[in-house]
Amino acid sequence: MTQTQKKNLHMKDQKIGFVGLGRMGGNMARCLKDKGYSVSALFDIDQDLAKDLASEIDSTACKTLAEVTASADIILTVVTNDSAMDAIYFGDDNLFIAAEGKLFINCATLTPSIHVKLEEAAAKIGAKTLEGCMASSIPQARHGELYLMIGGQEAEFEAAKPLLDDLSKALTYVGPSGKASEVKALVNMVMNINTGALAEGLGLGAALGIDLEMLCKVFSQTGANSRVLETDAEDMLNRDHDCFFSASHAAKDSGIALDLGKSKGVSMPLAQATLEQYNKLCELGLGELDKSGIAELTFPGRKGSE
Repeated sequence: MTQTQKKNLHMKDQKIGFVGLGRMGGNMARCLKDKGYSVSALFDIDQDLAKDLASEIDSTACKTLAEVTASADIILTVVTNDSAMDAIYFGDDNLFIAAEGKLFINCATLTPSIHVKLEEAAAKIGAKTLEGCMASSIPQARHGELYLMIGGQEAEFEAAKPLLDDLSKALTYVGPSGKASEVKALVNMVMNINTGALAEGLGLGAALGIDLEMLCKVFSQTGANSRVLETDAEDMLNRDHDCFFSASHAAKDSGIALDLGKSKGVSMPLAQATLEQYNKLCELGLGELDKSGIAELTFPGRKGSE
């Protein structure tokens, strides 16, 4: 048996916990269960959601965060923002209770500083952390085809690599704690700008009476092509904004990138304009639409285009 095979077997001996069982976290738990891992502990603020998933994958819905840590060797977290992270790690009931020897892999898009804070706090109690910043969306989470950007101690990355490989089709070790969040913020900033630009191009095309399917074909063969054209154009045309990555999350992530730019004195007017569009969508009560919903602000006659 090769060393790689031995590492893979050892990783599947570890008990896995999940905190945050929404669109991404729940499907990552299902994926690891399908791949032979022991998913032993689940927690979500929506206890019914945790109970339902526990029944589905033969796991345990924990009533407290401390119970998750006690019941798992590796805990993956997928929560909304920095304040949620502070709550699950530093609240009265938290994941750091009796956490010596545990590994925490934090997968949400957060500010770089929170990851540095967590790594420093974990070290004081003999625990370890990694950033596991995710690209891709719900189907990729379900089938272990995420693109992952990993930050933290390289030795911890190497030790956890078999698990990370099973969640992803590709992954990159970015560097020390905080760096993966910086890279992810830039990924989402550029993606959001591209999405906003596509929505404006198609919206103007609609106003001009251009055949939009033909326009998309032309875009795909020219400098207007982008990954967003592949993933979002049809949804924009059909007004199909079922959520894979919400407008509210797009706003959050563009805001993180802009804050990083301000800290380095970098002017980013396109990112600022895109953030304003996503904020407008949220103000209209449309923040839970998919990010493709930004087209509602640009197509003639749609809710936010007046």
